[in-house]
Amino acid sequence: MSVLVTGGAGYIGSHMVWELLDQGEQVVVIDNLSTGFDWAVPKRAKLVVGDVGDKDLVRDLIAKEEVDAIIHFAGSVVVPESMDNPLKYYENNTAKSRDLLEVAVNSGIDKFIFSSTAAVYGAPLTSGPIREDAILNPMSPYGSSKLMSEIMVRDVAQA
Repeated sequence: MSVLVTGGAGYIGSHMVWELLDQGEQVVVIDNLSTGFDWAVPKRAKLVVGDVGDKDLVRDLIAKEEVDAIIHFAGSVVVPESMDNPLKYYENNTAKSRDLLEVAVNSGIDKFIFSSTAAVYGAPLTSGPIREDAILNPMSPYGSSKLMSEIMVRDVAQA
């Protein structure tokens, strides 16, 4: 299987790339390197420096590399920054996720994993681990932008 990992030059994304390679998968990484590092991507993976919101680039990459699945880590993650610049987060985390989903659907990709955040739950009323069925109540544009993307992924999967 060929897997496209967005944000694969970041901390979590690069660890996923290593795991996929260890499992024998072919891996293609797309990352704009705004917070990731090219040296974090294993040499056995193909790194494409680009933006997940560039639909033509992603479409061509999926076709050329015969991508079967997408794991989406790319996004902005700093909560205080999201409070100061919410539009950046709605663009990078929500609008670009929508563009990526559109290309995935139009390319016939039926395996799509989205990396979200506990910030979609806001401040939980209980201590300890947050249950996945807890009330969704984001308290920052970061959490809201990720929740909007979760909703899009859900709706596309149901369609």
